[in-house]
Amino acid sequence: MIDALIIGAGPAGLSAAIACAKQGLSVRVVDEFYRAGGRLLGQLHQEPDGTWWNGIDEATRLDREARAVGVEIECGVSVYNVVPSPTGWIVSTTTGEIETPQLLIATGASETAVPVPGWTLPGTMSIGAAQVMTNVQRVRVGERGVVIGVNILSVAIARELQLAGIKIDRMILPPVSTVTGNAGVPEEVMRSLLRVAHLAPSPIIRWGSQLMKSTWMQRLGVSLYPPQGFSMWNIPIQLRTAALEIVGTSQVEGVRIARITPDGQPVAGTEQIIPADFVCIAGGLSPLAELAAIAGCPFAYVPSLGGHVPIHNDQMQTSLPGLFVAGNITGVESAKVAMAQGTVAGLSMSYSRGALSDRELLENAIQQVSSVRQRATIQFHPDIVEGRALVGNLALAGSVNQS
Repeated sequence: MIDALIIGAGPAGLSAAIACAKQGLSVRVVDEFYRAGGRLLGQLHQEPDGTWWNGIDEATRLDREARAVGVEIECGVSVYNVVPSPTGWIVSTTTGEIETPQLLIATGASETAVPVPGWTLPGTMSIGAAQVMTNVQRVRVGERGVVIGVNILSVAIARELQLAGIKIDRMILPPVSTVTGNAGVPEEVMRSLLRVAHLAPSPIIRWGSQLMKSTWMQRLGVSLYPPQGFSMWNIPIQLRTAALEIVGTSQVEGVRIARITPDGQPVAGTEQIIPADFVCIAGGLSPLAELAAIAGCPFAYVPSLGGHVPIHNDQMQTSLPGLFVAGNITGVESAKVAMAQGTVAGLSMSYSRGALSDRELLENAIQQVSSVRQRATIQFHPDIVEGRALVGNLALAGSVNQS
């Protein structure tokens, strides 16, 4: 029996594995993808200081470090059941059952599907799929495309596609519906973008965002938003335009669009079809927490963390003995935060097994998570700190072990 099993070979899982193995635990990591790295594999962006964050390089570094300290990594393995046992956990995988006293679920996040009329046409894909095809598979997704959905993730990936020589004709909003919610309302989208306007390459956009702190100024800004939008990296971001339908016969040929009011309603007489040979739909991310639910972990719905998250304490422990969580399953944040959380989880598992004698290492790692979060260039959701505090209070109320 191994000392610790980790489900998910992304930034959180690999960081946890390294921390565990360095304390002398035997560790195995399983992941359904054919190589380790998780969402790191698709990431490539420039930091505010001008340096480049290369996710593939970071994934390679973590993979090598984990193997160097004795971690066993098995890719191409799917997990379909998790049940408690008298000695810990029994995990059912496509290669057999694995017993372990300590289990970490670090399954990350999944994209939220946003149905748009015509979205089943070949050439329509999620923004994350386009990122993987471009940065991991090195496959060109098309020549000229439209991104439906304007958020922090889609703007970053649109830039990555552009760097690969793919033309992004424009970024527009999805139609207003019960599914798309605020993603189709210009006022709400503008508020979310203002939180990262300081990262815009245009000094005009950065300066203008400083003038839009109040709600009435934001409403005025939406009302006066130009039809052609504002450009970032020569990519038009059109908050007053929505996709009504993706059109084509056997594949994507274009998108039927229309001008919309500040609350997202189409303006009659403004419809037109713009040509495109691919469409990316960006619905955002939500924690991929099904395995934690199967295990019987209590949950809380916290919008600022991306949706339903398993209740856990700052040591990444759940209320179930021997079950830990880390990374985007606990709330959608950056890869750097996930790595810091993974280190905490690994040290916490080691401490629980009696392999970590220096409690201060764990306490320092917990503080490092907060420090990394405070320095985060981009936050996917507002009020992330309040959301984390809420989950922590729920963990206390549920008597999650703090020892």
